[in-house]
Order: sequence, then structure tokens, then C-alpha cells
Amino acid sequence: MVRGRISRLSVRDVRFPTSLGGHGSDAMHTDPDYSAAYVVLETDAEDGLKGYGITFTLGKGTEVVVCAVNALAPHLLNKDLGDIVGDFRGFYRQLTSDSQLRWIGPEKGVVHLATSAVLNAVWDLWAKQEGKPLWKLLVDMDPRKLVSCLDFRYITDVLTEEEAYEILQKGQVGKKEREEQMLAHGYPAYTTSCAWLGYSDTTLKQLCSKALEDGWTRFKVKVGADLQDDIRRCRLIRNMIGPEKTLMMDANQRWDVPEAVEWMAKLAEFKPLWIEEPTSPDDILGHATISKALVPLGIGVATGEQCHNRVIFKQLLQAKALQFLQIDSCRLGSVNENLSVLLMAKKFDIPVCPHAGGVGLCELVQHLIIFDFISVSASLKDRMCEYVDHLHEHFKYPVIIKKASYMPPKDAGYSTEMKEESVKKHQYPDGEVWEKLLAAQGN
Repeated sequence: MVRGRISRLSVRDVRFPTSLGGHGSDAMHTDPDYSAAYVVLETDAEDGLKGYGITFTLGKGTEVVVCAVNALAPHLLNKDLGDIVGDFRGFYRQLTSDSQLRWIGPEKGVVHLATSAVLNAVWDLWAKQEGKPLWKLLVDMDPRKLVSCLDFRYITDVLTEEEAYEILQKGQVGKKEREEQMLAHGYPAYTTSCAWLGYSDTTLKQLCSKALEDGWTRFKVKVGADLQDDIRRCRLIRNMIGPEKTLMMDANQRWDVPEAVEWMAKLAEFKPLWIEEPTSPDDILGHATISKALVPLGIGVATGEQCHNRVIFKQLLQAKALQFLQIDSCRLGSVNENLSVLLMAKKFDIPVCPHAGGVGLCELVQHLIIFDFISVSASLKDRMCEYVDHLHEHFKYPVIIKKASYMPPKDAGYSTEMKEESVKKHQYPDGEVWEKLLAAQGN
């Protein structure tokens, strides 16, 4: 039973100085400080449960997302949680269609990141009140109810509400067996932790050796800054993992379209499964050109982590611009919008391989991809979820990886809650960690 009126919304700017160790570094983002706008919802219900929501950022600019969250707060305060989830589509549209705030979107950029943080907190609270992990809340939900949470505006030319319902109805067959499979074996993962662009060869070798010892069979390497360096590093990692293991590459939007094709022709000898984000995330036709050109080389195109919304994903699918679709739990409008993308991917028969890492992205997206397997795709062919071994120790319910697979979370909620001690220490700019760092930098 969903209960309580939202009595308080707070948001904090939480940053981790990951740039000091080169963690997360790629061809475009050379010095990221993994950060989050961290939202907490409280209600007047007697259970005392709180909803926690995050969106992921890279340091500077988190304060802008915090500002946007506060601008959205009036849409939630004093609202009954039961009313929100009872007409979730209506509430989603209200949040994304604020007639003044949508001017700095619409449904993209900072205001959409803020929308994601707020809605992630709502979903966390709903799942906690139902006493279920989020993936289980979704799996157990009546298909008609689930479809009512999604906004189909702008995508009905490829996916109608009735088609979405039919996909979910078909997904009921064999659902129990797939849930048991997930609980026993987990969802297959790949690692990006070994080969950040800022890592030395020594670090790369050490991390790669350790990952192989731990049973990892799928690896991703960052490329795009310097061709000769890419060739050297790709050769190093391919020689370490051997010819039978899976290798992916990620250019993080570094190239123009012709450059992407030329560059990948030179890296094709290392047999990558995909090249991720080869060009601007907004260039749908550019991705389609690259995708077509790389077919003879046997290299797929993957993208999605910086796709604004369901409309961009719709066009990428229509244009045959990608072979692997990468949702992000904090870039799109929370669970609601991500589910519409999972359903479109199912209709187009494109495997979903979520983006993860950052602050809490692994914790969140595991719920979505486990739900996808159980209730939507019913397949693990060409599917895997990214894993990055950073910052999990700051979460109350961190991910559990066994045999290179995500084990389904058992705790109620969306795994979004951070440890209060970590939040206080890393709050920007007055947390203990930042006070010391800023003083040392003379700020």
C-alpha cells in the first residue's frame, strides 16, 4: 500500500576526487571528478521510509543540477505518493512539461538530469514501501499498470501503448524460470576498470591480470586520443586477454564521422565487438554512416549513455545506427523513460547493454537490465552490462558481482541510498575531503 504525503525534498552536491588517480579518464573527459546530485524525499507516513535519488555528473556543474532539482521541487512537495504513482504518466508529463522549465530542455540537459534524480527517488520510495527491490517491483507489476507509467508522446510512430502491453504480455511466458536463472547465476557483466585512458601501461597490465584471475571474459578499452597509442594499448590488452575473450572499444565522442571509420579500420585487427560513441551523441545519421561502413569489418556501433531522451533512441533505431543500445539510469527520465527504450529495443531486436560506472550507475542500472531479461528481452544473446569497480563502498546497498555477473539485489528499493558518513565527507565544497583539497590548492 503506497502511502504518505511528500513533506520534504533535499538535494546535496556530492563529489569524489577521482581525477587525482586518473579514474574515469577518456579521450574527451580527461579529469573527471565522479559526482552526483543526491536527492532525499521524506513523507509524513509513519513508516519513516525515505526515497533516495541520484543523477551522475563529473564535478563542475553539479551545483547547476542541484539548482534544477530545487526548481522542480514544488511539483512534488505536499503531493500524495499514492497520487503520483497512481497516475505516473501524468506526473512524469507534469514534471517534464513545466511551461517555463521546459525552455531549458525540453527533456534534455541539466533539467532532465534533475528530473531523473527526483524520479529515481520516487521509484526508490515506492519500491521500499512495497518491500521489494526495484527490479522485483517491475517484474511483479501487472503489464497494464506498468505501461501506464510510461509517456508514449513522440514515440507512437514506432511503439504504441498497445504494442508495449503486448510485448510485456508475451514476456509473462517463462518469466518465473528466467527470474530463477537470474537469482542463481546473475546478469553477465563486462569490465571497464582496467583501461582508462589516463592509466599507465603498468597499471593497465596489473588491473588486467587481476580481472582475468577474477574470471572476467569481457573487457573495454578507451581509445580516440592518439592512434599510435591506441594501437599499442589495444595490442597490449588483446595479447593479455587472448583471442577468445571479448574486447570492446570506446571513443567517448572524440571523432568526426570519416575519422571514426578510418580510425576503426586501423584498430580492426584487434577484433573489437563494438566501437562505442564514435562521434557526437546527437548525430544520428553520422552513427548510421559509421555503422554501415563498419559492417564489412565485423565491428558494431554502440551508443546511448549521453542520448538525451527516448526520441533520440527512437531515431537511432529507425536509422539502423546502432547494433548495441546503451541505456543510462540517470541520463534519461528515470525508470519511466528507460522502460520505453527497453520496449523499443525489443521491437527492433537490438540488444541492450547498459552504461554503468560513475557514482551509483551500477547500483541503479542492474535493476533495469535484470527486469529487461525477465520481462522484456528474455534473451542474453549479445547482452551484457558494464561494470566499473569504483565508489561502491559509499553505498548502503552496493552491487554484488559473482563470477563476472551482477547478482540481483535483495534489499527493498532502488539501491540508491548512500552512506550518510560518505555524503557528509564528500559534500562540495564544505565536506572534510574538499575542505582539505581546496585548502591545498589555495582556493
